Amino acid sequence: MGDMRWRRTKSFGSDANQAVGNWANTVDDQTGQVAERAARVITVAVQVLWIPTAIVLWIPVPFIAVVVLFSLNADGGGRVIGLVIGLVMASISCAFAGRRHRILQAVEEPDRLATELGIMISLSDKVGETRGALTQLAGGGGWRLFSRLQAVWSGTKMTSRWIEGIGDLPRARYFAPPKIGTTVSVTVAALWLMPVSIVVALFSAIGSLAAVL
Repeated sequence: MGDMRWRRTKSFGSDANQAVGNWANTVDDQTGQVAERAARVITVAVQVLWIPTAIVLWIPVPFIAVVVLFSLNADGGGRVIGLVIGLVMASISCAFAGRRHRILQAVEEPDRLATELGIMISLSDKVGETRGALTQLAGGGGWRLFSRLQAVWSGTKMTSRWIEGIGDLPRARYFAPPKIGTTVSVTVAALWLMPVSIVVALFSAIGSLAAVL
């Protein structure tokens, strides 16, 4: 059973790679050049953000742990509320960690990312409009990259068929709707989580000390 599942997974992966290869043949030279430039901008921006995003990810962790520990030692409604808050904060942290990991993986091979971005443009019903959208990425580095991507795509008409099609692109899909919107939302939540987790941990500690005294 395990061998059958492995062969099936391998087959699906091979089919996906073959499909990407077939789509790549439809990308014209101008689209390919735009995709290569966009891939370089995206790759550099994500690599620059490696340390800052790691800081955003790990700073709240000890404070979330403090909230959970103090909540476990609390009684009644305070325990339930504390555990719910701790679970919500942990969920945000995990969501950010997962999205960060997948985006870092997406830029590990810039050439393949460029190929998928070219395919993403070619799949559009309006190739010129979509190509022009990615051309606007130049100069949008660091934290601004994803907000710029979201702004760029917001001015482009996208069909449900196009969104469904780019879902098969394992790298490029993280830099286009709807995943780009989710990335921005999760990142904003993770940034807010840093001060919020500190404040909640402080109140949890004060509450626990007050209960003991």
